Amino acid sequence: MLSVNSLRIVGSSRAVLHSSWLTTNRVLVSKAVTCTAYCMSTSLHRKGTWHSNMNFRALRKGRELFYFTNQSASPRNCCTSQIKLNCWNCKHLLDKRPAFFCVSCKAVQPPVEGTSYFKIMDCDYTFTLDTQKLQKTYLQLQRSLHPDNFSQKSVKEQEYSESQSALVNKAYGTLLKPLSRGLYMLELEGMNIEEGTDSGADSNFLMKLMEINEALDEAQAPEEAIMIGRDIKGKLADLTAHIDAALRKGELQAAKAILVQMKYYANIEEKVKEKLSEFL
Repeated sequence: MLSVNSLRIVGSSRAVLHSSWLTTNRVLVSKAVTCTAYCMSTSLHRKGTWHSNMNFRALRKGRELFYFTNQSASPRNCCTSQIKLNCWNCKHLLDKRPAFFCVSCKAVQPPVEGTSYFKIMDCDYTFTLDTQKLQKTYLQLQRSLHPDNFSQKSVKEQEYSESQSALVNKAYGTLLKPLSRGLYMLELEGMNIEEGTDSGADSNFLMKLMEINEALDEAQAPEEAIMIGRDIKGKLADLTAHIDAALRKGELQAAKAILVQMKYYANIEEKVKEKLSEFL
């Protein structure tokens, strides 16, 4: 159940919060209604989702309209999908989420804080996303949002284009590789893997890693390093399949343990590249 404390309502001194809010489910806001980046941090259910039977709307005041509707949500979309915004330039209602441009005046829009990378790149929220579609979307967005296209525009539009372009770059880089994609999905579900720790890796696994690293260090020919690299790629492919299965079942702890292993193997994969460069 979504609690009142999970929302932060910000407005000017003219904003009025009706005392009958709980019974009428209505709130009057003068400027903005925002949702915290992880508004369900204390109400996550087994599969990382939360539900609300509340249906409350912000009435129009001034030039902006925001409203929330009754629906299920998750950490990946609760902060943006339920908020209606207007164009900063012409005040036209922005129906699309996320809105990179206003359909009325064509002005580039500022990024909306908390928007999921999956939404930015128009991808399904799944570990096995279509990377070809991801790349196509990336190229399309960068062609339209590149700062060079706005050199003759206002300072505000130049700043917005730079912010949007940088955000698209970050979203693309995160979702492109299985490891960073999986880590990001766990982060959206409120789970993180700390850097520089061996938590989640048993001693037998760490011993195997040590043996692989020693074999790579002792490699005397490119063929030896290539063979190790192929073995690592195979292991990463297997782990990728296991992560997808765990995430589909909502087994986040299992997915986290697999991602820890992936991080180690990905590190060795980079070492293989470095080793091969030494033979050139």
